[in-house]
Amino acid sequence: MRPALLLPGLLVTVALAAPASGSAAVLHTVAPGETLWSLAAAQNMTTRAFAAANGVSPEANVVLGSTVKLPTVTEAAIALQSAPSTSPSAPSATAPAATTSTGPSPLGGYTVRLGDTLSGLAAQSGVSVTQMAFMNGLNPNAMLIAGTVIKLPTGAPAPASSAQPAPAPVIAPAAPNPTASRVSSSDIAAVASRNGVPAGLSSAIAWQESGFNNEMVSSANARGVMQVMPGTWTWVQQNLAKRQLNPNLAIDNVGAGVLYLGHLLSETGGDQAMAAAGYYQGLNSVRRIGMLPETQQYVNNVLALRARFGG
Repeated sequence: MRPALLLPGLLVTVALAAPASGSAAVLHTVAPGETLWSLAAAQNMTTRAFAAANGVSPEANVVLGSTVKLPTVTEAAIALQSAPSTSPSAPSATAPAATTSTGPSPLGGYTVRLGDTLSGLAAQSGVSVTQMAFMNGLNPNAMLIAGTVIKLPTGAPAPASSAQPAPAPVIAPAAPNPTASRVSSSDIAAVASRNGVPAGLSSAIAWQESGFNNEMVSSANARGVMQVMPGTWTWVQQNLAKRQLNPNLAIDNVGAGVLYLGHLLSETGGDQAMAAAGYYQGLNSVRRIGMLPETQQYVNNVLALRARFGG
């Protein structure tokens, strides 16, 4: 769930239903860092089910200090059955896969317009063509096709062409590949433990990024459970992985993300908040310009989820 923006002065308070007789549901006061999706995750249910039980949209914000209902799984299931369907239509062959991400929108996502070139976008972003191509898994000498979804460096100004209508998005083929599979928190914990990375933090980031869905492709061209960029995949394979990672396997997508997270923890002296910020925004960007508001939200969400996944 992508939290919706609140209008100034507008408080969105979740409507409460009276608990059914014999219900184990309780009332809860929203604490700092909690969101509709993190509360749902803590109850081991989907955001849609939790929202339906509270009579609000899955896109609603919960406000610090407001009261929400923590329903039982049965209550949530009944509420969801009677709620209006919000299932997305099937994605087209060229569109990004339907997402289940529960965190802030990806940073730097851009859909190429007619007339854009890789060299021009790189120059506007202040990076080399080679760097831009590597980050996105593109051939630096190939022509950039309109509709191609790419990631621009965090903090780079929006291209002048972004004012034009964006064509239908096209995901350029590059590893890792999105596949229709999911993993569990125990799968992620096993990979994290083998690599000396905190399991709770790893699972929290995976849930924040994709909801454990390996089919997800973000608007910034990040892929899979851990939302790994093509350039990050290649860098991890060349510098951190001790075996050849399979770009089609969800568990190897987890492996790449966990190895990269371990690298960020090493770079930040074990500071989990800084490592999470670096995972989302890029560590160089965080050090250069500080945490952006979206990054702070991301970090708060990850740290709040960490206990849910065991640490």
